[in-house]
Amino acid sequence: MEIKHVPLEHLHIQLGAKMVPFAGYNMPVRYSSDLDEHHTVRQSVGVFDVSHMGEFKIEGPAALDLIQRVTSNDAGKLVDGQAQYSCLPNETGGIVDDLIVYRIREDDYLLVVNASNIAKDWNWLARYNTQGAVMKNMSDDMCLFAVQGPKAVAVLQRLTPVQLAGIPYYHFVIGEFAGEQQVIMSNTGYTGAGGFEIYVHKSKAEKIWKSIFEAGAPEGIKPIGLGARDTLRLEKGFCLYGNDIDDTTSPLEAGLGWITKFTKAFTNAPALRQQKEAGVSRKLVGFKMTDKGIPRHDYILKNAAGEVIGKVTSGTLSPVLGIGIGLGYVTAPYAQPGSEIFVDVRGKALRAEVAKIPFV
Repeated sequence: MEIKHVPLEHLHIQLGAKMVPFAGYNMPVRYSSDLDEHHTVRQSVGVFDVSHMGEFKIEGPAALDLIQRVTSNDAGKLVDGQAQYSCLPNETGGIVDDLIVYRIREDDYLLVVNASNIAKDWNWLARYNTQGAVMKNMSDDMCLFAVQGPKAVAVLQRLTPVQLAGIPYYHFVIGEFAGEQQVIMSNTGYTGAGGFEIYVHKSKAEKIWKSIFEAGAPEGIKPIGLGARDTLRLEKGFCLYGNDIDDTTSPLEAGLGWITKFTKAFTNAPALRQQKEAGVSRKLVGFKMTDKGIPRHDYILKNAAGEVIGKVTSGTLSPVLGIGIGLGYVTAPYAQPGSEIFVDVRGKALRAEVAKIPFV
């Protein structure tokens, strides 16, 4: 498969980033160290270039109807300037992708999807677009910078007349930013550390990136790679598509019942409703290692008797807690917080405890 390139790749290379293939793109995995970058975001402010993400405009009188039929959450409740976390259920109980739905105005929506699923999601939406909603794939024209951390709002406020502190979580404003118009400033993020995501046309991306770094110089702002992005999202228990959710995992098993609204008709709703009523046989849980060790993707989970009860979907050493943490699917009897489980680490059964998420 041909590797794609984000518009600011040359800048990341200049900044000394280690570049790796990720989701079909050449992406910065780290600039200094994962640990340093993680703590920068938790304590101060850092910037992720996540321009590999996909953006689709859905417009016209049939836009909401299409979104309602393909997503699990109820987009009919959105008001202008509001965003919503949702997923695209498939017809066999799994998830095509998770995404964010932005309502710009009536009949005008932006869907933000995972980079690895851009073509898959586009084809899925097109297949269900029977009423003639206008679909535009903006993915190659947009850049997305996630400016995250407790000092992010103070830094970004120097670049815009929009009062960022007044924008609630999962809301956004389109306005002037760093001297450019029509920039989306969205109070969303994937770190749990606070901050905004900035959507800009690729022609303005380099200017805006440099403006953010000039504005954040007093706070010691740093570029952050995908390595720290993964440990940050894991400390908050946020799902990663392809690891914790995929075509075989139901949103109810994944703990995403809160974005699965049976107040409307959507793909596979009757089967998911039935699953909700019957109860799921396995659940995605968070767990903390009580023995010393680091859980990794696909490690087997067992009970005290050595029986297989599930597997790890994501795992790491938490930079904040200093212990191994993970997400994984376990059979329902072991899903309660406090349950003792064992992680098979190279043939050794290491103790862990099911924990409430977020971990941090």
